[in-house]
Amino acid sequence: MPIVTSITELNIRGYRPSRPVAILLLITIVLLALGLFFTLGLPPVLRDLREFTNDLPQRIPVIVSKLKRLPLADRFGIDSVAQRAEGTIASTAGYLFISLPNWLSHLFDILTTAFLCIYFMLEGEHAYRFFLSLFPLEQRRRLDQTFRAADVKMSKWLLGQGLLMLILGICSTIAFGLLHVRYFLLLGTLMGLFNIIPIAGGVITIIVAAGVAAIDSWSEMFGVLTFYLIYVNLENALLTPRIMRSSVNLMGLTVLIALLLGTALAGVVGALVAVPTAALISVFLDEYVVQKDWK
Repeated sequence: MPIVTSITELNIRGYRPSRPVAILLLITIVLLALGLFFTLGLPPVLRDLREFTNDLPQRIPVIVSKLKRLPLADRFGIDSVAQRAEGTIASTAGYLFISLPNWLSHLFDILTTAFLCIYFMLEGEHAYRFFLSLFPLEQRRRLDQTFRAADVKMSKWLLGQGLLMLILGICSTIAFGLLHVRYFLLLGTLMGLFNIIPIAGGVITIIVAAGVAAIDSWSEMFGVLTFYLIYVNLENALLTPRIMRSSVNLMGLTVLIALLLGTALAGVVGALVAVPTAALISVFLDEYVVQKDWK
């Protein structure tokens, strides 16, 4: 709706687009972006994923032999750890590759969601006013203010987190490509996607990226770790304060618990709506439940 509102406020030689025209223009832009993604962006990532899955059995012994050269490596049971890691990574990568067509098969669900979004953009304001009219006037004003505060918080978090994920994904892909890391497109995409999980997402993906780089050379692994260390410091010092701002105020623990609950309840769809729902709940708890008069 903020994008639709911005389009309707455009003044093109005295012509201001109506809301239906703005919605149609937004849908066209989204479809073009999705078309470019599925035709140009997704195939290289799937190719890297396929190659990674096929090359993994041959690559694991190479990295195990390198690890055995390190001091005290035998005491940690490198062989058993490697076997478990190989099975886990192979099964995860295979699941992602095999289940992707199943995710794309839910076309009817995607279309239903798209039409619901269109109807809410067209008539959502009327439905919202009707909902508020069910409450007494005094409660109605407070509820309206709470909903609008939640709307601002949810929008800021979504926009800020989306920008941080995009920046990390682009920077990781470029850095891994310059370092000649194998499957740099796949690893850069995973870095951006997993950035939605606070702390744990970055740690998991950088371990995977460093492990893939270590297969070829220790210098590549050192370059990957150096890049991530520099990026994390820049993100914490510059990007996060400027993009997320203190008004969002969603703790990392809140985001992590919301993602776990959303995934457990509704899978991928639950994960997508988990954090905005957590932001909405946090605003309502702050307004109606939290006792603010204690010292």
